[in-house]
Amino acid sequence: MIDYISILVLIALAVLIAALIVGGSYILGQRIIQKTKLSVYECGMKTIGPTRIKMNIRYYLVAMLFLIFDIEIMFLYPWALVTGDLKMFGFLEMLVFVVILLVGYLYIWKKGALEWE
Repeated sequence: MIDYISILVLIALAVLIAALIVGGSYILGQRIIQKTKLSVYECGMKTIGPTRIKMNIRYYLVAMLFLIFDIEIMFLYPWALVTGDLKMFGFLEMLVFVVILLVGYLYIWKKGALEWE
C-alpha cells in the first residue's frame, strides 16, 4: 500500500487544483446574461431557420459504434509490436480478442444498427 501513496497524493493534488480553478472562476467571473450571449453562434453567420433540429438517433448510434470498434482496434497495434515475445500464448489471447470483436460486430450488423435508411 505504501507504493500507492504517491499516486493518491497526485490524484488529491489534481482534484484540489481543479476545484480551486473552477471555484475561483465561479467567484471571480462575471455572470452577464444577455440575449446576444445566449444566441446560437455558428461560423460567425446568422442562422437561417430553426437552430435546434432533431437528429436521427442512428447518426449517434453509428458514431458510438465506430468509436468503440476504433478504440478496440487500437489495442492491436501494441500487440503487433511485441508479438514475437509473446509466442503462442499472445497469439491465442489476441485471437480470443478478435473473435469477441467479430461477434460484437456481427451482432450489431444482424440487429441493423449499421443500416442507414
